Amino acid sequence: MFARRSTLPWPLIALFTAGYLAPYLLPTTVGRLDSGLPLTATEAGAVGSALLLSSAAAGFLLASRVDRVGPRVLARIGLTLAVLGYGGAALAHAVPAVVAGALIGGFGSGTSTAVAATGIAAQPDPHRTTTVGLLGVSALAGAVYLTVPHLGPGHGQPLAAIALTALAVWPLTSRLPLRTAPSRGLDTVGTPLPHLRAGLLLAVTLPCWSLAQNALWGVSGRIGLTQAHLSEATVGAVFAIALGAGLLGVVGAGALGPRLGRALPIGGGTILIAACIALSASATDLTTFATGEIAWNTLYPIVLSYVIGLAASLDPRGRWAVLVGSASSLGTAAGPLTGSLLASQTGFSTMGTVLAAGLLLIAVPMTAVALGAGRRTLPVVEVQMQTQVYDKATAA
Repeated sequence: MFARRSTLPWPLIALFTAGYLAPYLLPTTVGRLDSGLPLTATEAGAVGSALLLSSAAAGFLLASRVDRVGPRVLARIGLTLAVLGYGGAALAHAVPAVVAGALIGGFGSGTSTAVAATGIAAQPDPHRTTTVGLLGVSALAGAVYLTVPHLGPGHGQPLAAIALTALAVWPLTSRLPLRTAPSRGLDTVGTPLPHLRAGLLLAVTLPCWSLAQNALWGVSGRIGLTQAHLSEATVGAVFAIALGAGLLGVVGAGALGPRLGRALPIGGGTILIAACIALSASATDLTTFATGEIAWNTLYPIVLSYVIGLAASLDPRGRWAVLVGSASSLGTAAGPLTGSLLASQTGFSTMGTVLAAGLLLIAVPMTAVALGAGRRTLPVVEVQMQTQVYDKATAA
């Protein structure tokens, strides 16, 4: 188990940023694959889905193995795969080579995320650490969106950005433990997952939640370019502003912390996200497109931070955090292809309506899990105080 500290675990936050960057850059990655390679829009979306599916597979395979293999070794393996995979895909021009590189890089991203999620779940305040990680990835993705349109055509720029981020984070892995030791009172190796019903319900619903988000995110670039008739530079600027608004949202979520509980941010936030998706998908001008994307990107990381914190609260060893995150990645992986197929068959506006309706349905069980977790908070904190796993400030 990672040692619990009151200070922020910057190596874990950097690893979180490197692992999450690929999904955040999905619109420009898919758009560049479509325009820079002999691929249709649907085929480019399928490549994006394959990348994220590979990332999800890594999470499922490694959910219970981080402690056994060791965070430092596993993080270095993941970052190396990300550098080689994304870097190779950025330099290659043959479609099979690009797809192979994307799959390797995706597995590396998933490995990095698994290590980060396991470590974050062991922190005194997982929600606070998660919000800082989301701040980092949002800021970095926003910078990439502002830069890429000025670097010329081609599919390689966003892939290269992910590879270079992984390379920059690699030296920080020396500060991760070589092996993890269980904290006193929480030596649960070989024990079943706690809160099985709540964890399974969250793991089943979150793929649908992520699918709806990334079905829109995967085609947002095309909505701006083809339906709202904007230039690539304008679309990139909207995305950068939207991610900047997301930074403000995450800061607000971090400041609020547990004051609102988890049920209201998760349930109410999901309902508002559904409205934003419908608005953005129906955009035919800059004002509507920018309003939908900025509002959605403000809300999405807020709700995501509470969902990740909810998963982390279900198991101090981080197994539910990794499993739920990987289940979410399955929905993320299916998002680009789902969005492309729905858009091609029904149009962007109808696609947005379908996705919004789905979000409204799954908001109910997600809120139920959050309410149940809130009722369990006091006993859990009392046990942690008795075993001295959390420090006094956290327990208070």
